[in-house]
Amino acid sequence: MAQLWGGRFTKETDRLVYNFNASVSFDKKFYRQDMEGSMAHVKMLAASGILTEEERDLILSGIREILEDVEEGRLEISDEYEDIHSFVEAVLTDRIGEAGKKLHTGRSRNDQVALDMKLYTRDELKAIRRELSDLLVTCHKLMKEHIHTAMPGFTHLQKAQPLTLAHHLGAYMEMFKRDHSRLDDIYERMNYCPLGAGALAGTTYPLDRELTARLLGFAGPTLNSMDSVSDRDYVIELLSALSLIMMHLSRFCEEIIIWNSDEYRFVEIDDAYSTGSSIMPQKKNPDIAELIRGKTGRVYGALVSLLTTMKGLPLAYNKDMQEDKELTFDAYDTVKGCLALFTGMLKTISFRTDTMEESAKRGFTNATDAADYLVGKGLAFRDAHSIVGQLVLYCIDKGISLDELTLDEYRTFSPVFDNDIYEAISLTTCIDKRNTPGAPGPQAMEEVILINEEWLKEHI
Repeated sequence: MAQLWGGRFTKETDRLVYNFNASVSFDKKFYRQDMEGSMAHVKMLAASGILTEEERDLILSGIREILEDVEEGRLEISDEYEDIHSFVEAVLTDRIGEAGKKLHTGRSRNDQVALDMKLYTRDELKAIRRELSDLLVTCHKLMKEHIHTAMPGFTHLQKAQPLTLAHHLGAYMEMFKRDHSRLDDIYERMNYCPLGAGALAGTTYPLDRELTARLLGFAGPTLNSMDSVSDRDYVIELLSALSLIMMHLSRFCEEIIIWNSDEYRFVEIDDAYSTGSSIMPQKKNPDIAELIRGKTGRVYGALVSLLTTMKGLPLAYNKDMQEDKELTFDAYDTVKGCLALFTGMLKTISFRTDTMEESAKRGFTNATDAADYLVGKGLAFRDAHSIVGQLVLYCIDKGISLDELTLDEYRTFSPVFDNDIYEAISLTTCIDKRNTPGAPGPQAMEEVILINEEWLKEHI
């Protein structure tokens, strides 16, 4: 059993305890970050006069060879080692001799694992942001294509008012823009280097923490050694942001699932993102949308798990914090996969625009506009609301729409109705005259699209 701390102990750890304590089975996932951190640390040690240039070059060459061997499959990170740090140091020492034992000078596994987790999380955040950027570009493209595609808007899953597909997609565009800005915000706040904090109280070695931070692309070193090794706020923040991303994806998936149903027929999901039934030959199931909706719970679970782990921990490092990895790694992979699959599905989906428009014409989505028409004729809105409510009830009894009422029928409910009511409640009018900022009218949507184009240029 390869351990870095055996000097204090008089007998070996029980195998069951060792296995329970070991983390190499999952922390090997950030082998690259561990070795990158070690190389920066060695460069700093040499620059600070703690290692000779010969020792620096020998150690760096050895680490690079280990990294290459791992990535080429010539070297396996096995469970023989307690953690990824033990693996690197043991293999390095075996290959280059005594110089390998100097790798750990001026650091602890506490600040080392804090660095590894931060580097790994930073890399994953960038990868997730790239996937989210692709989704934002896809939403923007579809918005531009569907400024005039009419569809019903819903509240309580019941038809409410007519709008456009561009406007509906724009709601998700805003959600995903907020998600993107949260990732940027988290990146800026987390981008400080914990290496050099030691176990919790720094070190007596003359470390140049500013240099280490620069070598690893950080804005600077962390300012408190205790917080450095016990901070997992950035992981919790990212898991929270990822939970919001998954919530937004799940909501969108729910709508696609509904729109894909035979009762709606608003969309046709591409065959590449659908599956069939083993018994019912007619089925074409929206499995990808359903799986993304389902996997949202995995990401929520990771967030709640880590919050629960951290809530009672005193300063500084505690072994409980080893629980920050497995569910977090799974959450990162889940979100990247879901974003990539959802974007692919959205890029290839077919919108049945005729069906959407026909649906918008039904269900009295123009009732509010009929009430506004009466207000324009001088009636109080509350009176207008009551009159149109009676008209809707009348139409339901007759099985017709507001558009199909005769003028005489309209005047039975109010004498102020005139021939211009038909233009006032037409689908085109209902949408096109709504041009206040944030509304679905074409003028308002064109302005939003220009704003989004500038946002995309700035952020993506």
